[in-house]
Amino acid sequence: MTRPPNAPRSVLVVAALAMAFLALPVLALLQRAPWSGLVDLLRRREVVQALGVSLLVSLTAAGIVLVLGTPMAWVLARVAVPFRRLVRTLVVLPMVLPPVVGGTALLFALGRRGLVGQWLERWFDVTLPFTTAGAVVAATFVALPFYVITVEGALRTSGEDLEQVAATLGADPLTVLRRITVPRLIPAMGAGLALAWARALGEFGATITFAGNLPGRTRTLPLATFQALESDPEAAVALSLVLLAVSLAVLLPTRHRWLPTR
Repeated sequence: MTRPPNAPRSVLVVAALAMAFLALPVLALLQRAPWSGLVDLLRRREVVQALGVSLLVSLTAAGIVLVLGTPMAWVLARVAVPFRRLVRTLVVLPMVLPPVVGGTALLFALGRRGLVGQWLERWFDVTLPFTTAGAVVAATFVALPFYVITVEGALRTSGEDLEQVAATLGADPLTVLRRITVPRLIPAMGAGLALAWARALGEFGATITFAGNLPGRTRTLPLATFQALESDPEAAVALSLVLLAVSLAVLLPTRHRWLPTR
């Protein structure tokens, strides 16, 4: 086994500066945390209320992501659909689109006078903006790509050998999907779902633009954190710590699904 060459000192210095740049905000947050009164801060009514809204919105969004994202990932990985590159670009677009722009687009699409929203209200009496359902829609919009690209990547690397053998032996496509493909995908589906849920839990821009910041209805933890920054910085830090802990709890166990390991 050959030993890799030592990195130039200048490269190590720049890498260290980059790591310090990323770690400094986290360290500053930990340093400012009101550890002695943290439990009392998290027990406040508005904090508990925001946490309940966040869990409802993010878990519902995660369920929708699972239902919509699994077939989408399978189609992108295994079916030669027309304009597949364009479809994949649209799937990934919410990851790079500014969240406020995403919320604005949702407003013009599903708002009361939107492209589809006007018909939802006229035909079904359904109004999405500034409702809990609207917050779920915004969270789903930004979280779906994280699940799709994770599961699609797993489908592409797992190969189709077993599926082809099962088909040769007479198994119909639905049986192959249920008995072979899905069981092999479960670890990737779990990792993708965890990433999507964490993204939905931390969504801010699309939510406040499309669903507003209504206490008990659409005010999630990120929105409550932003609100608290103006009047109660300690509460804002406490809420930030909750979101930081959730992010680490999701990223650390699932890192082998999206990061090469040695």
